[in-house]
Amino acid sequence: MGESFWDKYFLSFANVIAESSRCLARKVGAIIVRDKSIISTGKNGPPRGVPHCNTRYYNDYNLIEEFKKLNCDTSKIPDKNICPRKLAGFKSGEGLEWCIASHGERSAIVNAAREGVSVKGATLFLSDCGVMCCTPCLIEIINSGIIEVVTTTPDKYYDIMGEWLVKNSGLIVRRYKIGD
Repeated sequence: MGESFWDKYFLSFANVIAESSRCLARKVGAIIVRDKSIISTGKNGPPRGVPHCNTRYYNDYNLIEEFKKLNCDTSKIPDKNICPRKLAGFKSGEGLEWCIASHGERSAIVNAAREGVSVKGATLFLSDCGVMCCTPCLIEIINSGIIEVVTTTPDKYYDIMGEWLVKNSGLIVRRYKIGD
């Protein structure tokens, strides 16, 4: 079986994991693979044991106070499916100090570390999230020893630093084209 089969196979798992994400802003799934075996998975979402954003409105008084300072329309709070950052009017990448979600890529790396599994020399398969990994995730991918990222995401970087990191790190980024 060729590379295309395995890319499609592992990306399908990453997409299923993305669907199980509880993040209200962006659903991302990641799988780390070595020798054609899944060694770790991750998705966007809050840390273990931390209340999810859909209940956070009711128990994070600092968040409510910040909303008041920002003159947010808090009448939308009963809709438990609105990301707090979006409700506050922040654009993608802004207001991250109010985000409790870990990114899927980071979660997969941390989950492996938590179980004592090395990701050195592995490949990370990433569900399509519209852009390549953010700079902090790329830094952790590179530092963890992952050597390749495979995704269907178009050739678009989250920011210029991410593109620079990929070009100067030796990290291989391959785009799987649906239909290949």
